[in-house]
Amino acid sequence: MPDPTPFRALRRSAHRIHHATPDSRDRAVDALRAFAILGVVLGHWLVTALVAEDGGLHTASPLQHMPWLAPISWLLQTLAVFFLVGGQVAVRSLASARARGGTYAQWLRARLTRLLRPVAALLCLWAVATAVLLLTGTPPATIHALVQLALSPLWFLLVLAALTAATPLLVRLSPLWPLAVVLHVDVLRFGLHVGPSWLGWINVAAGWLVPYTLGASWARGELDGRRSGWVLLCGGTAATAVLVLAAGYPASMVGVPGARVSNLDPPTLAAVTFGLAQCGLALLLRDRLRRAMERPFAWAATAVVNLSAMTIYLWHQTALMATTAAALLTGRRLPGLHTLPDSLVWVAHRLAWLPFFALTLALCRTAFRHHEQGPRVPGGGRSRVVSVHRSADEKAGRAVRRVV
Repeated sequence: MPDPTPFRALRRSAHRIHHATPDSRDRAVDALRAFAILGVVLGHWLVTALVAEDGGLHTASPLQHMPWLAPISWLLQTLAVFFLVGGQVAVRSLASARARGGTYAQWLRARLTRLLRPVAALLCLWAVATAVLLLTGTPPATIHALVQLALSPLWFLLVLAALTAATPLLVRLSPLWPLAVVLHVDVLRFGLHVGPSWLGWINVAAGWLVPYTLGASWARGELDGRRSGWVLLCGGTAATAVLVLAAGYPASMVGVPGARVSNLDPPTLAAVTFGLAQCGLALLLRDRLRRAMERPFAWAATAVVNLSAMTIYLWHQTALMATTAAALLTGRRLPGLHTLPDSLVWVAHRLAWLPFFALTLALCRTAFRHHEQGPRVPGGGRSRVVSVHRSADEKAGRAVRRVV
């Protein structure tokens, strides 16, 4: 019979975090952020394959060979939810900082430190790894594939950092303005087939500005009713269906290697309308999430994910590659890991590999989370930058830190 002591300790820790959290904290925000991060991680692990062929590795996707699996991307491409939460949290934290007498520069430095601190560790490790791969004669194509995969999460952080810096200018901006920009860019690109090749990259800022400004509207209290959630969900769903079925946009909401058009690289109008539907669903689920987060274990798990959100996001692709590379030492091409993702058999094997990816990611989180959580300060805690929202919830933050 297992020793119940660890379970009692876990239960006490969960209850301590639960009771230490101020009533003013909106736990639905944390739940949505955790869902968005874990959705991206799981999505990448399911649609990214490193195929071992001709003495090297190259990337592939099951969506290339089985396009009918595109609905998986509808469930796991959750970036719009993250930008929605990012806008809501940024606007509220800026208002809170100003109410306490802080300046914009102080607020921005604190926000960007938490956001970008973990990046340095990732860049350093991959600089060393790239040098080792070059010295050991690894094929350049393999090195390019690995480095591109490892550093691909950085584009998201750069966009989020830019929008965070511009928050004072975006507080009152209507989401309709960036949505109109995306519409006009796509009309020029796909409707009239005119304009320079770089035109689509305007949508990198405009596309993600739509959910970010929706988050700002949420912070202002303009999206509190359920009607706004239903309008976004139904309108976004209908618009996406029309764009995919009648306008020729890809059904997949993630990039597919070799595809003529990607909905994410750069974002298309279909990706933005799909994001609107996701944001609407997120707004409709707020009350249920708040009730679910009243359960101590659910809230403790959510708090732990939020405390290491950027570490988890930055290192999840490295965890996939580390598992893949370690398995190559067996001298065999293991199904679901090194083989071509062209059948449901591959999908079944990939699902079996997910716990190994998660274990490797947990090791990465343990090794590198201090880069996100900041240096320790006297008294056994960590610096203020570790707080999930860095507001009046320092008490809850200390409780979480004692556990993790």
